[in-house]
Amino acid sequence: MRSSIALVTATSLIALGAPALGAEAAPGELAATAAVAAEAVQSNEDIVVQGERSSYGVAHTSTATKTDTPVKDIPQAMTVITEAQIADQGLRSMAELLTFVPGATPGTGEGNRDQMTLRGNNSTADFFVDGVRDDVQYFRDFYNVERVEVLKGPNAMIFGRGGGGGIVNRVTKRAGHRPDRAFSILGDSEGSLRLTGDVDQPLGRSLGLRVNGIYEKSESFRRHVDLERYAVNPTLGWSLGADTRVDLAYEYLHDRRTADRGVPSQSDGVSATVDEPVEGFDRRFFGDPDDSFSRADVHLATLAIEHRLSDGLTLRNRTLAGDYDKFYRNIYPSSAASPSGMVTLSAYDDTTKRRNLFSQTDLIWESRLGGIDQTLLLGFELGGSTGRNQRRNGVFSPTSVGPSAITVPVGDATVDVPVTFLANGNNARVKTGVAAFYAQDQLRPADWLEIVAGLRFDRVRVEVLNRATGATFERTDELWSPRLGLVLKPMRNLSLYASYSRSYLPASGDQFNSLSLTTESLKPERFDNYEVGAKWEPVPGLLATLAVYQLDRSNSQARDPANPQLTVLTGEQRSRGIELGLERSLTDRWLVSAGYAWQEAEITETTTAAPAGRDVPLVPRHSFSLWNRYQATDRLGLGLGLIARSKSHASLSNAVELPGYARVDAAVFYEIREGIDAQINVENLFDADYFPTAHNDNNIAPGAPLTVKGALRLSF
Repeated sequence: MRSSIALVTATSLIALGAPALGAEAAPGELAATAAVAAEAVQSNEDIVVQGERSSYGVAHTSTATKTDTPVKDIPQAMTVITEAQIADQGLRSMAELLTFVPGATPGTGEGNRDQMTLRGNNSTADFFVDGVRDDVQYFRDFYNVERVEVLKGPNAMIFGRGGGGGIVNRVTKRAGHRPDRAFSILGDSEGSLRLTGDVDQPLGRSLGLRVNGIYEKSESFRRHVDLERYAVNPTLGWSLGADTRVDLAYEYLHDRRTADRGVPSQSDGVSATVDEPVEGFDRRFFGDPDDSFSRADVHLATLAIEHRLSDGLTLRNRTLAGDYDKFYRNIYPSSAASPSGMVTLSAYDDTTKRRNLFSQTDLIWESRLGGIDQTLLLGFELGGSTGRNQRRNGVFSPTSVGPSAITVPVGDATVDVPVTFLANGNNARVKTGVAAFYAQDQLRPADWLEIVAGLRFDRVRVEVLNRATGATFERTDELWSPRLGLVLKPMRNLSLYASYSRSYLPASGDQFNSLSLTTESLKPERFDNYEVGAKWEPVPGLLATLAVYQLDRSNSQARDPANPQLTVLTGEQRSRGIELGLERSLTDRWLVSAGYAWQEAEITETTTAAPAGRDVPLVPRHSFSLWNRYQATDRLGLGLGLIARSKSHASLSNAVELPGYARVDAAVFYEIREGIDAQINVENLFDADYFPTAHNDNNIAPGAPLTVKGALRLSF
């Protein structure tokens, strides 16, 4: 039934392929787009918005400051990966994309969600869509994305609580004002199929409809691992004269896949040595694949209104309502492979149902005050969520009585065994509420100087009801989050900056479902980021970046040395690093996206999770990524990429090490005729054996072997 719905959605998109709408307007281009529409109405002309050629990176964004600002003048490191780059590389997941972001490492998310480590800080919640929180645990897709922006370091002044290591924001496509449509079919050597459609259709001189859709049914190099997902995202764009635009959007996403926890480590039986992932079993599923799956149904509705009150004064609101229904179950390896060749399997399942509602209202005033150019931002955010989460632990028996784990041979670890799931785990109802006010000023006292100063106040309330015991725990945090940046512009194409920012995370987990009698009274964790950097445009269209940072995490929980039964907030972590980036284009024919990061992250004061001196997991000392696309002729393009990472630890135990690796990718692009393009990507060209990430010491993700991907795209 679900497959039928997905195929109908894809067919409907093709049927809509009458003249479709034009290039989506970036947030900062709204007034110009509305003006074009108004002028066309008055002059009885057709609306035509000129688009730009496909490119990597962007010159301006409103995400980092909530105002339209040149990327070069933002005192913060960020990486932007556009729709064009996503298509050229054949990126299908957040994990694949984050591999090409300096300072970032994707996590496995236990095979059921997006997860990441940014500057040494792990998160499942710091995801946003069009600047609004989208923090539930699921796998996101790029079918309706204009670009993905990764901002490094604490971002509480703009985004609120969390975001200690950084955030990921998806900027989605909007209805434009010219007919346009695009369809694609993609496959790979593992037997995957992916269909996408993008129809942009004017419904009048000031009203447009855009519909994006996807259907995917994919296999994996891992045996018994597959996925099926489909989604549809209609959006309406309405320009009310030259000063006002309204965007209304709805998205439905269904994702069902095998919950693949990867492979265990190989123990040599000596506790003093560092283990590595088990070798020779990259394709083997450890557990029961038929009873290990993840299912998510996501409904998102958004309303965006922007109105120009007068020259230089704009009022903007964006509201998101989300309904999330998520379930996953897994039978997975819970121990290392022993020297005798045995491994332990455990089981549990988890249900999450949540509803989010967040609304942001901003007033932006561009003016000259006291002889100084400035952009003043005043805003507030209201919102919250309600939901419940339940975990059930499994016993390996057809009844409620049985062992909580079984031991099987590594060579025969794909099992089909009866498991009964008991309601003896976390069972909580969670309510959150947030009220926030913020102010920011971008002052330009001289052409060579810009000051960015901001302050945000958040009142965050969390209430958790333990449905098993009836106990209720609650906490209210009042958080002040400052931001200060200084930008020097000694030349028009060079910006030097220094910045400080702070963020907080209440002591209830990033999903707010772990509040207890102990944690309800603890201060929130604090993140302080100190950063200096440079952004340089050596040639028009190319941006080179440098960032040097120190990020301190404090107020982490630790055991009281005088009384181990008590918790104190003396734990600390420090991350330090250097990040280099290169994006956009070297020439009209040569697009590039490259990054290098040197990182060091360790526990500096003992926490409940690890003693002082331990390395933070999934933080390789060196990481490098490179992707090029070169247009050899008007019809033929060539792509070449490289990923290289040094070794890192799989968890805070530092007992298991992920070996360093290098992977080479390549691609060929060919325009068959105008509007019809073919593409072939080869990932892992030299068939390297590697392990890019892990969830813990015994849930380690093997890297895919040599894989060939093909795509055929039609646009008209």
